[in-house]
Amino acid sequence: MLVVGAGLAGLHTARLLASQGLDVVVCERRRRLDTGIRTTGIFVRRTLEDFSLPADCLGPEVRRVLLYPPSLRTPIELVGGPDEFRVADMPGIYAHAMSQALSAGARVRLGVSYPVRDIAARFTIGADGARSTVARRLGLDVNRHFIVGVEEVFPVFGGAEPTFHCVLDPRLAPGYLAWMVDDGEHAHVGLAGHPGRLAGPLPQLLRSFTNRFPDMPHAAGPVERRGGPIPVGGVLRRIACPSGLLVGDAAGAVSPLTAGGLDPCLRLSEFATKITTEYLRTGDASVLRHYDGAAFRAHFRGRLLLRQVFSRVPAPAVGAGFSLLRTGFGRAFASRVLFGRGSFPVMRTELGIP
Repeated sequence: MLVVGAGLAGLHTARLLASQGLDVVVCERRRRLDTGIRTTGIFVRRTLEDFSLPADCLGPEVRRVLLYPPSLRTPIELVGGPDEFRVADMPGIYAHAMSQALSAGARVRLGVSYPVRDIAARFTIGADGARSTVARRLGLDVNRHFIVGVEEVFPVFGGAEPTFHCVLDPRLAPGYLAWMVDDGEHAHVGLAGHPGRLAGPLPQLLRSFTNRFPDMPHAAGPVERRGGPIPVGGVLRRIACPSGLLVGDAAGAVSPLTAGGLDPCLRLSEFATKITTEYLRTGDASVLRHYDGAAFRAHFRGRLLLRQVFSRVPAPAVGAGFSLLRTGFGRAFASRVLFGRGSFPVMRTELGIP
């Protein structure tokens, strides 16, 4: 087994496959897993409940969300339940995931690009990100709908209530939003939008946002910068073939509306492990039909439609729409999007595997 990519999806898949007794090698072009990080690291309550994550890598709970109109005046406050969000130390999460994969028997080779000439793999798992090389080489579908984002991470020194600030401003972040998550330990400040409609270079837009945002905490300079493409077209239709399959961003396993990918990558990785193990055990290629991206997409019809609508809303309409969000219906809708527990389906299989 060759797993390409040592992000969370790749390492989680590698651990599960190795624990089934398979011979697993992970290759990763980065030489260190604490570089090239692209995710904010926000874990939602559903993930925290369903998966075992190292407690020492999770920041304080964030229950409070403030939604801002383009004017940044009079935000809407929403409050979720306990552990609604936690922002993780992602280098620590990756180090823990790699340790678990190694303990299960997988081998991890850093600084090695795909294809790997000295490995003849029976099956390849593409966990190599939004612009997957594995997908292209295996003739599987590739992501074509993206937003691009940038983020800076600052140390802060407590005092304020942990809060997730979301700014809806199509002039700044067309088709998505700008954000600051301040959990009292770090402030993650970023924005993302459709690349063809951004008003300028991402670092310049982020600096503009940081300078005018009223709740930006006093902090030293950023300790980390992140960025990259985020697929928002939903799970791809063809994500498996007899030679391999895709997981994580490579499979488009990202919520089309919220652009959250950590929960989907873990769930899809577990399902991929069941499918792969059964396929290799039986040699029956029909097993791979269960790993059907087209069936997964049906779950996202509403969110894909909202993504299309949201991506075209101009700034004046967003400002006017905040009047609706301040109503009971609008607040309920916003809470469902932000705190909803069904952003990615729990995978089901008819293979008889528990």
